[in-house]
Amino acid sequence: MTSPETHTVEAPGAVITYDVRAAAESTEPTLLMIGSPMDAAGFAALAVEFPDRTVVTYDPRGTGRSERSESGEATPEQHADDLHRVISALGGGPVDVFGSSGGAVNGLALVARHPEQVRTLVAHEPPSAALLPDRETALAAVRSIRDTYQREGFGNGMAKFIALVGIKGPVPAEFAEQPGPGAAAFGMPTEDDGKRDDALLAQNIITCTQYEPDFGVLASASTRIVVAVGADSEGELAYRGGLAVAERLGTEAVTVPGGHGAYLPAEFGMGGDPAGFAIALSKILNER
Repeated sequence: MTSPETHTVEAPGAVITYDVRAAAESTEPTLLMIGSPMDAAGFAALAVEFPDRTVVTYDPRGTGRSERSESGEATPEQHADDLHRVISALGGGPVDVFGSSGGAVNGLALVARHPEQVRTLVAHEPPSAALLPDRETALAAVRSIRDTYQREGFGNGMAKFIALVGIKGPVPAEFAEQPGPGAAAFGMPTEDDGKRDDALLAQNIITCTQYEPDFGVLASASTRIVVAVGADSEGELAYRGGLAVAERLGTEAVTVPGGHGAYLPAEFGMGGDPAGFAIALSKILNER
């Protein structure tokens, strides 16, 4: 695998930056790794575990190097269009896609719009709150996080987000009305810097969790869709979202090692094991 080469592609309201790690003489499809709002840096350790493939990572609009010229929330449909443009610039595909968290949601939106560009989608723990039995309390909780951020700033908003994603089981009805644990509880900044442009809390949290895929279209797509959930995140919102997506697809979710950030290196502080996760991901991709 060569050192990554950086490219850009124009999209309405944004310039999308992506990195290509080329593998010489590979016969496997290109593997596109996507998160949201996490940028390409989060996949660097996992990418090098696939030396037999060309691996592409990217920064979603409004994140990292992908600057956007518009404000407000970005939608899964917009992210899907951005990914379509990246894949087209790569030659049109079909590619394999590993999408985690919001990247899994955006991957589903991509397949619904451009199934011919994706051979296999591995959707890892999509936080699909709108599909849960407790959807009303879950979505109210998400809105309360955004409201806390807008009212009190990043530290308190992120602290309430961490509290929500760590809940095992249905979201309590009172969560939305309760104050968050406070920034200091999770080592977040306690002073409000006045900014309200965070990629997660301002740009993606509502549209991502509210998105409901077109399962009729997905069921008829040529793309093989595999939903993956983490062995260590059982009961958490994104884990339950993954189970809900798999159920609507009429499939069984595949359990992979670790939790929500299982593929992240140690410096991200989420107990990840990129090498171990790569083994599980490779097995899924090769089972056709």
